[in-house]
Amino acid sequence: MSKVGIVIADGVGYRNFIMSEFIHEAIKEYDEVIIYSGLIRRIYSKEILEKVTFYELDIYRESVFSWFFRKLKEVAHMRKHISFFGIKTSYNNGKVTKAKNKRQLLIKLAYCITNIFYSEKNIRFYERLQFKSFKNENTYKKYINILEKDKPHILFFTHQRPCNLAPLLAASKELKIKTASFIFSWDNLASKGRMLGEFDGYMVWSDLMKQELAYFYPSTIKENIHIVGTPQFEPYVMEKYDISKEELFDKLGLDINKKTVYYSCGDVSTSKLDPFYIEKIGQFITNEKIKDVNFIVRTSPAEDESRFVEIQKKYNNIVWNFPNWELTRANHTETWSQRVPSVEDLKTLKGLLKYTDVNINMCSTMSLDFMLFNKPVINAVYGNKENGMYDDQKYLNYVHFDKVVKSKAVIVVNKDDDFVWAINNSLSNPSEFDKERKHILDIQIGAPLEGTSQRIVKALKELI
Repeated sequence: MSKVGIVIADGVGYRNFIMSEFIHEAIKEYDEVIIYSGLIRRIYSKEILEKVTFYELDIYRESVFSWFFRKLKEVAHMRKHISFFGIKTSYNNGKVTKAKNKRQLLIKLAYCITNIFYSEKNIRFYERLQFKSFKNENTYKKYINILEKDKPHILFFTHQRPCNLAPLLAASKELKIKTASFIFSWDNLASKGRMLGEFDGYMVWSDLMKQELAYFYPSTIKENIHIVGTPQFEPYVMEKYDISKEELFDKLGLDINKKTVYYSCGDVSTSKLDPFYIEKIGQFITNEKIKDVNFIVRTSPAEDESRFVEIQKKYNNIVWNFPNWELTRANHTETWSQRVPSVEDLKTLKGLLKYTDVNINMCSTMSLDFMLFNKPVINAVYGNKENGMYDDQKYLNYVHFDKVVKSKAVIVVNKDDDFVWAINNSLSNPSEFDKERKHILDIQIGAPLEGTSQRIVKALKELI
């Protein structure tokens, strides 16, 4: 019998691998599918649960030892690759200048050690220490027992970064079960720290990402890196998530006879100026610098509406869409990870991408979502170190986004006059940058949206 274990880390993993075609393709191709879920059982449909073996993962809390060895590994990786702007930013942000408690003292120690010992050999040594530290933990012992019983031929981690999955990866290595991982986002390799561990094979978006993976993880066998595209965009070509323009506009209270400006928020950790940009657009419309349009804002599913309350009170020309992602449990170490989308919410998102006329965001992956529907995209970045605002202009220098900016596929604005011009120009000349958008999509997403899940399942079988 052929068995595959699928590790769903969080709500985004659920969206990408359960709400796409992937889980159905896996059930079709394997004799047994086992889901190891970081989410509770009840969110999965009866139809899926009847066809898989299901195991709910523990809420894992790191010991001081495993946390410290992980910290050494991650900081050493960033120190090694500090020439990359995004990694350097993360490295500097994590530093502690004056230790006020034991944890901060250990962070300082980690930075001191890795400032000298940060080679690939050192990084892999820190990982061995981290994985060895799991041996006496109950969670690790449980995973050893369950994997010994299940005996999957391959364990597929649908996200390569969550540290709470490290004991499961360590257990699979101990039992010599093959592992594979999907590189979750377009910025994860050149802008983030070390992944949770090394895998036998990888699924990546594009040839560009394959080259990045081989560079940052030099021990990887290149033949085991498979270009598959990404399932996060697959719902856009699935009929299940279709909605008519009439139904969407009626549902949201939009005027179907007007063009629509759509602002998509990031989360507060990286997109702190969202309220500022939303208010700017509201003012432009109030002052008739932008005329006769709908203006809709969709917030991040990772947060609630609290930071937008004042703007809601102040402007009646803004339509708000708060994503319908259910918080399934609040006692988790990372509560945001327990938010899960609904079918209706995916329909709303797909409809907004399809029927609105211009998208504005702060250097978000939503730029790609909108380009897939061949619509103009504006990136607003007013903040820098000199003007005292949150420095969002730094994201323009991240490797993944630098390519987007240089491609001219998006319009970047940092002052009011340019912002107004960009919105009006995008509304009146929507096809002006068609060629540039297609070019950057070809670079960032290396395979058609259709068939993404089938390619991933096929690649997993080739790794066994």
